[in-house]
Formats: sequence, C-alpha cells, structure tokens
Amino acid sequence: YSFCTLLLFLTVTMSKVFTEKKKKDQKDDLRKIKIPQHRYTALKKSWMELYTPLVEKCHLEVRMNLKNRSVEIRPSKATPEIGLLTKAEDFVKAFVLGFEVQDAIAILRLDDIYLDSFEVKDVKTLEGDSLSRCIGRMSGSHGATKFAIERLTRVRIVIADTHIHMLGSFQNTKIARDAMVDLVRGSPATKVYAKLRGIMNKVNDN
Repeated sequence: YSFCTLLLFLTVTMSKVFTEKKKKDQKDDLRKIKIPQHRYTALKKSWMELYTPLVEKCHLEVRMNLKNRSVEIRPSKATPEIGLLTKAEDFVKAFVLGFEVQDAIAILRLDDIYLDSFEVKDVKTLEGDSLSRCIGRMSGSHGATKFAIERLTRVRIVIADTHIHMLGSFQNTKIARDAMVDLVRGSPATKVYAKLRGIMNKVNDN
C-alpha cells in the first residue's frame, strides 16, 4: 500500500471507532425510568412539574415515551455537569415511588438527599393479619405515627403496601429507617418515639 492509501485507511477506521464510541456514550447517557401502571395517571397530571425543572434548571432533554411507558432523560450540550443526570433520574424515581413533587425536588436542589427503601419481608416474615397489623403500626391512626417520625427526623416517608420508601439526608434517613424497622419488629409507637427523640436530641446538639 502507498502511504496515502494507508493514511486514508487509518482515517476511515478511526472515524468509525469515534462514531461508534459516540453512539455508545450517548446510549450510556440515556436514562430510562419505567412508570408502573398505578403511577401513570399521576405522572400525566404532574408532568409539567417534573419536566420544567429538569429542562429549565438542569438543561436536560426529557421526554415521556408513551410506547413503553417510561420517562427518558439525557444530557444536552447545555447541561453544566453530568452528575445532574443521576440526580434527575432519582428525582423521577422518587415521584414514581409515591413522593410529592415538592418533596422529591429537593434531590435536584441539595447534595445530601438520598432515597432509601426496604420491604417488610426484609425485616420479618409476616402474613395475613400479622402483616396488616404491622402496616397499621407503621402508619398509625390516620397516619399519625408516620407523620411523627417524619417530623422528628425531617425525612419524608411513603408506605406503599409492604414497601417503605424514605427521602432525606443520609444520616436522618438511616435514623428514620431504624425507627420503621423497630415498628416492623413489633415495638410500640410510644417506645419508638422516645428512642427517636433521644437520638435526634444528640444529633441536633452536635
């Protein structure tokens, strides 16, 4: 081969490599969040509340894929940092799990905000009436127990059947999780409150 032919061959080959890498990077940067049936109506109703901060504040490209019922997010040329893509994904996931938009949006605005989840079966095997009483114990009358733990820990909690989801700072989310686990194990709410107040007083004093 002549030098010119070899140079042309290398140029075409490298062009293909870079093109394939670019396609791969774009695919890797695309985040898809599946929307379960029971949250689809809520998503359509709150779509602009979700869409607006992602596009206007984070400068991301967002669309609702009606065919496979998912929200797709990818960076644009104006996206200031790639880390916003993960935050945006967690923001939408939080909404899908049942958090209100005004609570979930803290993920975009603050750095120390996390999602944590567990199932009742991860802690204790319960069935029938025992399981129903456990869920009732976590929620309390008209949600009083859940609200009290949220107020003390400043963590938002969603109880979705046997799934418990928490949204807050790393430290406080762990504290709230421990309180909910104690309730699953059978501890009375009054005992959990007392323990929680003691822990939070120490945290607030530091």
